[in-house]
Amino acid sequence: MKKLEEYVRSIPDFPEPGIIFRDVTSILQDAEGLHLAIDGLLKSLEGVEHDVVVGPESRGFIFGVPVAYEERKGFVPVRKQGKLPCEVISEKYDLEYGSAVVEMHKDAIKPGQKVAIVDDLIATGGTTEAIIKLVEQLGGEVVKICFVMELAGLKGREKLAGYNVDSLITYEGK
Repeated sequence: MKKLEEYVRSIPDFPEPGIIFRDVTSILQDAEGLHLAIDGLLKSLEGVEHDVVVGPESRGFIFGVPVAYEERKGFVPVRKQGKLPCEVISEKYDLEYGSAVVEMHKDAIKPGQKVAIVDDLIATGGTTEAIIKLVEQLGGEVVKICFVMELAGLKGREKLAGYNVDSLITYEGK
């Protein structure tokens, strides 16, 4: 059996020269790769008491929903601004070239709920930092953050200091 990292396609010089793009779609396209990813995320949550799984669009949905399903937990989507139909709370965060806003329904997290965040990738950590702020604003407690891949060279984990963070694959570069 192959290891999870063997299912990741690496594309050199994308989106710009010197960058190696780590393509998660090659994990999704292979049944065994997808099973390894979901099983790995579930294993990283073993022994972690949590009430709900939160994931950002779109790849956080792809990985977070099967985790929530398997654990019989609810799933809370975090979306780009203007995509959720009910009353929301918002958080702005910085991107490499600008900023963005993520939103969550105002009633999605109940005070005191323990939250696990699941996403495909941690790069600079900005999106996850914004999600943490949303969860905490609603009175939730982030008890674990799980990623399929981590680009350690971008130091996103530093923004998440003080939180229990796990990644299935770590790439030292950017």
